[in-house]
Amino acid sequence: MRFLGRTLVVLALAAVAAGFLCYRLNSAPALHAAVAKRDAMAWLQVDFHLTDRQLAEIKQAHEAYAPSCEEHCRMIKEATVALDALAATRGSNPAQVAAAERTLQELRTTCETAIAAHVRKVAGLMSPEDGRRYLALVLPKIADFDHQMAPGLDLKKGHH
Repeated sequence: MRFLGRTLVVLALAAVAAGFLCYRLNSAPALHAAVAKRDAMAWLQVDFHLTDRQLAEIKQAHEAYAPSCEEHCRMIKEATVALDALAATRGSNPAQVAAAERTLQELRTTCETAIAAHVRKVAGLMSPEDGRRYLALVLPKIADFDHQMAPGLDLKKGHH
């Protein structure tokens, strides 16, 4: 019985040591630090193995795209307000409501198409492997954008 107790203690210590070792070997301190600071550019650089040059090009692409995206979001907000006002009007014309709904959907489609093109451009600035991983991570999220503000790389509420 004494041998069994010692064996269990040794096995437990070995399991704890192995778990700790696995955690430390698979931990990415720079990645965790970037997320903790809510610094998406640092996250991009670490997680997608970007060189300083790639990061600068991605920042430039993002800054160039932001005004267009902000305009899309502004137009979508305006179309949403117009649709809501029209739908709330007693005796509103169903054809006008349908037209406003189509306009809103067209604006959303335009915005989402532009975002997807921007995301593909960013992925093209990465290594092929990291670009594919970035696309797999980001493209599925585009349909979930709320169109309340331009997507940012600040890891805060909104698009990103």
